[in-house]
Amino acid sequence: MTTFDRRDFLRVVGAAGAVTGLGSLMWPLQAFAGASGKVVVVGGGFGGATCARYLKRWGPDLEVTLVERDSSFITCPFSNEVIAGDLDISKITHGYDSFAGLGVKVVHDEVSGIDAGGKSLKLKGGSSLKYDKLVLSPGIAFRWGSIENDQAATQEAMPHAWKAGPQTLLLRKQLQAMKDGGTLIIVPPKKPFRCPPGPYERASLMAHYLKTNKPKSKILILDSNPSHSKQAAFHEGWASEYGNMIEWVKDTDGGAISSADAGTMTLRNDFGDEYKGDVINLIPYQKAGALVEDNGLTNKDGWCNVDMGTFESKVAKDVHIIGDACVAGAMPKSGHSAASQAKNCAAAIVSGLAGNAPPEPTYANTCYSLIAPTYGISVAAVYRLKEGVIVKVSGGVSKVGNKDRVHKNEAKYARGWYKSITMDMFG
Repeated sequence: MTTFDRRDFLRVVGAAGAVTGLGSLMWPLQAFAGASGKVVVVGGGFGGATCARYLKRWGPDLEVTLVERDSSFITCPFSNEVIAGDLDISKITHGYDSFAGLGVKVVHDEVSGIDAGGKSLKLKGGSSLKYDKLVLSPGIAFRWGSIENDQAATQEAMPHAWKAGPQTLLLRKQLQAMKDGGTLIIVPPKKPFRCPPGPYERASLMAHYLKTNKPKSKILILDSNPSHSKQAAFHEGWASEYGNMIEWVKDTDGGAISSADAGTMTLRNDFGDEYKGDVINLIPYQKAGALVEDNGLTNKDGWCNVDMGTFESKVAKDVHIIGDACVAGAMPKSGHSAASQAKNCAAAIVSGLAGNAPPEPTYANTCYSLIAPTYGISVAAVYRLKEGVIVKVSGGVSKVGNKDRVHKNEAKYARGWYKSITMDMFG
């Protein structure tokens, strides 16, 4: 593994969403020439929106259709700032108007069934679509019941806010209503889950709100995992910014929650310990989105096995699955990962429809986290395909002991990254 100086490394992959697939900078465009056919992309998030745009960019003669239920997309990245009251949700809401100008047809509907053999899919609105290649980017679904009494109804009292939208605003409202001196409990799900740093950034920004508005309060993170992403950098930041306001309890120390009681706002572990919270952010265990599960495309663990070079499903020919739903080797389930996979998938599809071998894939991930509005940390990595598996070949993570100016710059880079990657997705 080659290790770069982190600042130099981040100059390469950190701020520019356009390089979520580094290989796209050096792929020979002649490999895409002459591609034709029908490609349907389902899901308009980081994976699907990016894939649809790049399919049309690299294959201008392709007939590309994007199927997305909602008329706008609310990003999970920066939703923690919305919860903490530092950002309006409109700032992370994006529409699909720009796709028409690219020649991508957008259909706002849901898929009710996939006929992989007949290369068609049915929509709930009653119509159907034929395809030569199908790309699915369904995101995640929740494993209700992995914790006793953890079910959809529980989430009105203990919101997950893990799909940005109404739950984001509900958790924000509960935080603002919490008394000074109250206890906020965050329950991260067992790995794997979408955006591994997400719960810990959320704790950070909610702590920033409480420090400013309700300084007698406490945040308790009850974790079913033995460790978490960017752990050393997070814990240093928590101590620096919030003193002892945040307490993290790992699985073996009692953090693994086994049951929840929404009526009494109580959580329990297998040791018989009880934790009561004034606000509880209970994030369910996760699996691939319902679309792929309902159509028999998931493995026994609830995720989708794919060819990691082309992202073609292992169980359905000409069906490609990208983003959070797929098993992608060393890549985490993040927005940047999904966009990087989308570009590699698009390149494989366009070159294949042009009658050429797919270009050699190169993948990237960058994940920024805000410990406070002006205190950022990050992790970045480059991946390649080795013997059919995506492996990390280079990368870096924020060091403990960085100076304040480094953290301030990281916070700026985080906002630059967001602006860049969402422009790359939505124009």
